[in-house]
Amino acid sequence: MLREIRPAIVLLLALTVITGLAYPLAMTGLAGVLFPSQAQGSLIEKDGKVIGSALIGQEFKDDKYFHGRPSATSAPDPADSTKTVSAPYNAANSSGSNLGPTSKALADRLKEDVDKLRAENPSQPVPVDLVTTSGSGLDAHISPEAALFQVPRVAKARNMPEDAVKQIVTANTEGRLLGLLGEPRVNVLALNLALDRAK
Repeated sequence: MLREIRPAIVLLLALTVITGLAYPLAMTGLAGVLFPSQAQGSLIEKDGKVIGSALIGQEFKDDKYFHGRPSATSAPDPADSTKTVSAPYNAANSSGSNLGPTSKALADRLKEDVDKLRAENPSQPVPVDLVTTSGSGLDAHISPEAALFQVPRVAKARNMPEDAVKQIVTANTEGRLLGLLGEPRVNVLALNLALDRAK
């Protein structure tokens, strides 16, 4: 009986070593050599200190900074573990809100956000990505239209000419991958860092 089982055991062990150990280590090593920044999490540093990742959004509330997409991520309530509280851009709990088009809570939040943005820039239509959350809740990017919509507020808060802020937005707009894939986008953290450097 052992003679019949032995090939299966040997094959199981060999495939476990190959697919569970050798292959992941080889891919991790290869990624570290070919794409060192991405393999380390696409970290962004300022003055030698890590301040974020190019892949995960951050919450900016100050008027002198560009704001990203709303985030629907949450975290356990410290006061009551059976409930959750809003925790924007919580990478440990990436998710959408799961609120549907008939949700009153979603409709109320959208109306409040749109009204606030219309008051901020009444002459322009509100870009959809400034009021809608993504499926992950962690988007680090906004559309160029969403960035340009915020230019008057940021320029006023920083006491800068709007044209200078627009130039920074344009310089930080990423195009389609290989000219074909995806949409033009602006990384909010990189844009805000460029603004701080320009000042």
